[in-house]
Amino acid sequence: MPTPGTRVLYIDDDPGIGRLVQRHFERAGCTVVLATSGAEGLALASSGAFDAIALDHYMPGQDGLDVLATLCALPAPPPVIFVTGAEEPRIAVTALKSGAADYVVKDVQGAFIELLGASITQEIGRARLQRERDEAEREVRESRDRLEALAAQQAVLLREVNHRVANSLQLITSLIELQARKVTDPVARQMLRQAAERVEAVTLVHRRLYNGDDVEFVEMDDYLAGLVEEMQRATQATDAGGGDPARQIELTVDPIRVETDKAVPIGLIVNELVTNALKYAYPREQAGQVRIRLQRDTAEEGEMLRLVVEDDGVGYPDEDAAPKGSGLGSLIVGSMAQSLRATVVLDRAHQGTRFVVSLAG
Repeated sequence: MPTPGTRVLYIDDDPGIGRLVQRHFERAGCTVVLATSGAEGLALASSGAFDAIALDHYMPGQDGLDVLATLCALPAPPPVIFVTGAEEPRIAVTALKSGAADYVVKDVQGAFIELLGASITQEIGRARLQRERDEAEREVRESRDRLEALAAQQAVLLREVNHRVANSLQLITSLIELQARKVTDPVARQMLRQAAERVEAVTLVHRRLYNGDDVEFVEMDDYLAGLVEEMQRATQATDAGGGDPARQIELTVDPIRVETDKAVPIGLIVNELVTNALKYAYPREQAGQVRIRLQRDTAEEGEMLRLVVEDDGVGYPDEDAAPKGSGLGSLIVGSMAQSLRATVVLDRAHQGTRFVVSLAG
């Protein structure tokens, strides 16, 4: 039987059956409201005050299927139990397809009332579970929409931050280059230009983050291509001014995306190793090439990124030889490798100079 406090609307043009249902359910503490026509039942149902509706099929004016269609069109209708005769299974099936929650077969002795009570209890519970599930899904959708909105807002803010950072770094680069043009000492001028190139390596990351849709990852092929383009342009300008033969930079990069925090150190390492190769690998009268390769490998340690910067020049000096330059580039490479938890290996078996940088991919 339905639980105490349950409100049931019973629509049946037979008042005797209706009173029988009413007395039976009210003994269990339920409230049963009777309607003897479809129109009366619809008027009562529109109040929305019922937990379930039992609906007879044969009634004057509107039969049960017509009333059922209108009931199902109500906002948030309660479950409707269709009541029909034993000889009419086709009507019961039609009622279920039309939106009835369940059906029971009516008999004149009233034995169907127990089945009706059990059906009402079951369908009220099922409707409650459905409402709870719908509410939970609605809350999940709203939470997801809020998170998506916050993520979109955060992406816009991050792009704006990257835009401002890129502009600020570009201003710093311009100031350094302006200072370099005013310095007469060639060593100091070269050091300032190298500092500008290092700042530009960081600027490129922020510029691509601002222009792209993904502010968390950097496409390394695109980033390194831009970095190489900047270094090649600077090299050609130096060659044209100093009479040195052209130095070519060749780039090979697998389609690799890395986190922004990794892209900047990788770019600085590439900048230092390539700049050093361009400066020291080949004698002034000799043209040469510097090759960069970034690929993803599978090793015992798992997925690894391998960065190789190599040339075919005079080779790296022996450990006991006098160092070339200030040594700042080596310090930067070591510091960036430490931040990446990467290893930097000088391959002395290579004819020329080859550095291999390995880090977790």
